[in-house]
Amino acid sequence: MATKKTSMFTLTERLTLDSTAETFATIDLGSYVDVGDRQALQVHSVDFIFQGTNPQAVGPTGAFGVSSAAVGVQVLDLNRGAMVFSNDRALIASGVLQFDSDAFLSQDSDLYPDNYGKGSDDGRYVVNDQLYIVGRTTAIGANEAINVTIRVNASIVTLGAKDFMAIAIQSTAADN
Repeated sequence: MATKKTSMFTLTERLTLDSTAETFATIDLGSYVDVGDRQALQVHSVDFIFQGTNPQAVGPTGAFGVSSAAVGVQVLDLNRGAMVFSNDRALIASGVLQFDSDAFLSQDSDLYPDNYGKGSDDGRYVVNDQLYIVGRTTAIGANEAINVTIRVNASIVTLGAKDFMAIAIQSTAADN
């Protein structure tokens, strides 16, 4: 199976949504993944933090300049170029926030943070050299933005030859 090379660490990226079009970002994994050494990134959990233009604003309600909207964010290990359905093999984590500042309501309709278990052997293995982030909102106020910070808790592992090959084949098959 997998042999840990590092303790858990956190990778972060901020995605700024300032229009209703899909917005993209990446996390470079080139220095963590090494095909020759069968080295992979083991994702333990992914957290999503939603903030408005002003980081001092408490919570999303009313901080985005609109009375109600939905925000969706996904982390993938392949570049799909758009948001995907939840059964896509490239999907690592996803989060959705819905809010209505008029009624002071908010709700998450997607399970986040995505957590792959409590044990050190639990996790999602990534052998690709990038993580792709895509986000979209249904509404945004003028001169406002929704900032989503993505926190990926991971460690570096060395996989056995058969395990590494199986993950690489699955990732390639998911690309079709």
